[in-house]
Amino acid sequence: MDASDIQRLAALEDRHWWFQERRSILARWLRGLARAGVSPGRALDIGAAAGGNTRVLRRHGWSPVALEYSADGARVARERGLDVVRGDATRLPARAGTVDLITAFDVIEHIEDDQLAAAEIHRALRPGGSLLVTVPCDMRLWSAHDVAGHHFRRYDRSGLLDVIQGAGLVVDELWSWNVLLRPAVVLTRKRAAGNELSLMSAPLNAALRGVVIAERYLPVRSLPGVSLMLRAHRPS
Repeated sequence: MDASDIQRLAALEDRHWWFQERRSILARWLRGLARAGVSPGRALDIGAAAGGNTRVLRRHGWSPVALEYSADGARVARERGLDVVRGDATRLPARAGTVDLITAFDVIEHIEDDQLAAAEIHRALRPGGSLLVTVPCDMRLWSAHDVAGHHFRRYDRSGLLDVIQGAGLVVDELWSWNVLLRPAVVLTRKRAAGNELSLMSAPLNAALRGVVIAERYLPVRSLPGVSLMLRAHRPS
């Protein structure tokens, strides 16, 4: 992301339905770890940008570090009181086997050598440590939005599995997200001239949040969506 994207992201992420629901998914997953008896430990939020997900980790008792490649993103996250390290996902600033949890939300599509990034995640995670990944899916949705976001690719299920399993990680769950709004995304992406995330009216934002929340209760996770979400762990 360039400086203008980071600034826009920081302004968006607290209120925009897309970021709100992703944080809710992360929070529910962290609560699930707690119910399973996993104690909070050291976490690394790769591609943290303005640090919205890093703050969720901290609120749930984890000791997170926001890893951000760009100087502007690191500055914004630091201004929000987060522990920040500037770094590259293909050379993680962590000793082998020392991180309990890694999140990479819409990150690896930005990395040309995504297999190297996955190998670094495997190296940094302790045995039994967990990973949560989100990526944009389906090259049929490729548009100016992806070009403006400096994406190298969108993933299908087999492609994402190849990257994560190829690094030696065990995939626990893989599912589609933002399924119900996919038809609307297809239409808007055809007209997109660049990154389309923007502030919107409160009623529209609430309506879209309501649609995506409905996916929590409907059997749609195997259907085509706009994103893929994946949980994995490093085997003991």
